[in-house]
Amino acid sequence: MTPLIFVTGGVVSSLGKGIAAASLAAILEARGLRVTMMKLDPYINVDPGTMSPFQHGEVYVTDDGAETDLDLGHYERYLRNRLSRKNSVTTGRIYENVIRKERRGEYLGGTVQVIPHITDEIKRCIVEATEGYDVALVEIGGTVGDIESLPFLEAIRQIRTERGPDKAIFMHLTLVPWIAAAGELKTKPTQHSVKELRSIGIQPDILLCRSEQPLPDSERRKIALFTNVPERAVISAVDLPNIYRMPERFHDQGLDDIVIDRLRLQAGPCDLSEWDAVVDASEHPVDEVTIGVVGKYVDHQDAYKSVGEALKHGGLRQRTKVNLKWLESTDVEEQGASVLDGIDGILVPGGFGDRGFEGKVLTAQFAREQGVPYFGICYGMQAAVVDYARHVAGLEGANSTENDKASPHPVIGLITEWRTATGEVERRSEESDLGGTMRLGLQEQRIKPGTLAHAMYGKDIVGERHRHRYEFNNRYLNQLENAGLVFSAKSMDETLVEMVELSQDKHPWFLACQAHPEFLSTPRDGHPLFVGFIRAARERKAGGKLLKEAIA
Repeated sequence: MTPLIFVTGGVVSSLGKGIAAASLAAILEARGLRVTMMKLDPYINVDPGTMSPFQHGEVYVTDDGAETDLDLGHYERYLRNRLSRKNSVTTGRIYENVIRKERRGEYLGGTVQVIPHITDEIKRCIVEATEGYDVALVEIGGTVGDIESLPFLEAIRQIRTERGPDKAIFMHLTLVPWIAAAGELKTKPTQHSVKELRSIGIQPDILLCRSEQPLPDSERRKIALFTNVPERAVISAVDLPNIYRMPERFHDQGLDDIVIDRLRLQAGPCDLSEWDAVVDASEHPVDEVTIGVVGKYVDHQDAYKSVGEALKHGGLRQRTKVNLKWLESTDVEEQGASVLDGIDGILVPGGFGDRGFEGKVLTAQFAREQGVPYFGICYGMQAAVVDYARHVAGLEGANSTENDKASPHPVIGLITEWRTATGEVERRSEESDLGGTMRLGLQEQRIKPGTLAHAMYGKDIVGERHRHRYEFNNRYLNQLENAGLVFSAKSMDETLVEMVELSQDKHPWFLACQAHPEFLSTPRDGHPLFVGFIRAARERKAGGKLLKEAIA
């Protein structure tokens, strides 16, 4: 049985359970342990794939094509381990699995109930996701007291009872608010949160106390007395300007030693040198750039969480501070390209639907004509193709069929619209299944030698994660290639365009990809496309010559 650390939250949501759990995982990994993580989400959606970015934020995609909560992005950025659909489970998935079993008659005609059937399915999923590792962290979404979370909390209570205290422990993250008017930290919310947790049979072994101010020893003692948690296990999780300092901060307070002692793990000494290098590069930059991110959901930046982090990682690899200027693509439509003035590079991320798409096209046109480094991702690639088709290749009215089904030049479309046996364009009916051509997960692509993309990767074949329905229409490939657009990468069977770019005699750095490389970027390693993009932005800012060389 893999030892388990269950991570719960109290008082309010958005306290940072995911980052706190991932930070502990990073320390345990730095001590030589094989670590995995899992998220149990209480919402009834089977996954967040159909949820609005405004409400839910980013949909994170794993290698095997699972559409998951953005916390899995935190996990993969802090760990060396790649996760899968097993590592993200929702209430909807649990009930779907149970109902399928009931329909197949697996319960022998018995009444299906929350206990034991739902809780047994939750426990089965936990075992499936965590077996084979030295230790696993399992985060329960939401807060204690939420009615939606109760089946998950009951399941983990049962696991602790079944396995014992040396195979399963509870870590509870709670708020210790700072009351500015009184000039005091208040521990009462934490006391009540733990009381609520204990009322359902769970006694926390460790408390992470999130606060704006460091937790004084007197307050730690008070919390320990009221919650029946050892004082050394009351950990101060103070707000930090740099989230990559958190592993060091937790290690300094002995959090990893507490976990190792309680779970009787065999671990080596802690080596956080890689994280020390990340923190040092972040806090002592030698250069800085401003990157404009032109998207459809910038008022809710969690929708682009991995993009923002990947841009910063690209800067870390060369000790460059990356300032992000979030720009709404509809503002580009309404106010013109002047809103793009004064930035060193432009990134256009993914999205769906026609709202703001013309603003993305105008952004690609501006970057192309003004020589501003341009990085297009998914919808950002499609916008760049539409711009080039309209304004360089002379294909008036070129568009994506996602936005204009009657376009005379559908340079972007569903595969079923342009790839037929006869080569004729097949128009999508209103009844067609939008999910029928969704490409999800890690897929390999072949990069053309001599291109910017090949120079960035230094490889002939790379794998990137995808999440999209619409593709470049190959019927226009020769026409756009003759007009000067470079098709620098294709799928392994040569049927789908993966990357486009401009030759460097036409533009210093213009590249767009259909995949989502941000999902494979980490603070310790970065991603070659983001590193190259930030370097190009530095060169533009420096007038074509870098003021200071990168320190990787």
